[in-house]
Amino acid sequence: MRVVIAGSSGLIGTALQQSLRSDGHDVVSLVRREAHGPRESSWDPQRGKVDIDLLQTADAVVNLAGASIGSKRLTSSYADVVLQSRLDSTSTLVNGLIAAEYSGVLLQGSAMGYYGARGEERLSERSGPGDTLLARIVTQWEAASRPAVEAGIRTVVCRTGLVLAGHGGFAERLLPLVKRGLLRSLGTGDAWHAWITLDDQIRAQRFLLESDHAGPANIIAPIAVRDRDLIRVMSEAAGKSPGLPVPATALRLAIGPAIEDLLSSQLATPGVLTRLGFEWQYPEITAAAQHVLASAH
Repeated sequence: MRVVIAGSSGLIGTALQQSLRSDGHDVVSLVRREAHGPRESSWDPQRGKVDIDLLQTADAVVNLAGASIGSKRLTSSYADVVLQSRLDSTSTLVNGLIAAEYSGVLLQGSAMGYYGARGEERLSERSGPGDTLLARIVTQWEAASRPAVEAGIRTVVCRTGLVLAGHGGFAERLLPLVKRGLLRSLGTGDAWHAWITLDDQIRAQRFLLESDHAGPANIIAPIAVRDRDLIRVMSEAAGKSPGLPVPATALRLAIGPAIEDLLSSQLATPGVLTRLGFEWQYPEITAAAQHVLASAH
């Protein structure tokens, strides 16, 4: 299978291409510079340029491209950068696929932030969007892929939760505090987190590539966890006692408007993955935390 990946240098993209290549699949990464060898292809999403001939040869296209949300303080101006980078990337890919008369599958990136802050409400793929900053960004991001659906391309919208890994992403920011016993919760600790290990994230994406599903899919573990319990089990896996809560006011100063999404409660279920028969390696948080801490570096 030939798979074209946009956004292959991030946490999920790197792991996905490694997994696919280890099983003998032909993976081509879209890069915003000169391509080096047959495993790369140059594109320019700001100018709407992508290799149509390459897309015609692909069996699957994965769109994970966009400016990082976690690496910078998400001010209003940077939120505009985050949104525009996703709109440019998605529109360029979708227009290219339509021009190529593509008949494969598009795995479209998205996030659980789509649902916003929902308290104790039980959420599924049928739930509507929220009204937080990230929810508004994600809603527009998903909408940019709609022309692919209208063109008859099987499109899977992957709403990714909090990805737990031994490096990068969430781990890069919080594991140092957990390992030193300096963190008990983010805010009050009451918020529900929809989470998944990186291993299961990649397995789920590959599972959906080979399924016949089209539409949104919550890429999360089947058992949500409250913030305080997530930090507690990760601290225990690191051999530490939980420290002190980080007040919401301090988080707002450090992170900016996006903190409302980090503190948002999402009691969500992976209805599509469950219905399709996906099996998680780490369905509950205790074993997942032990795995993540054991692989941390």
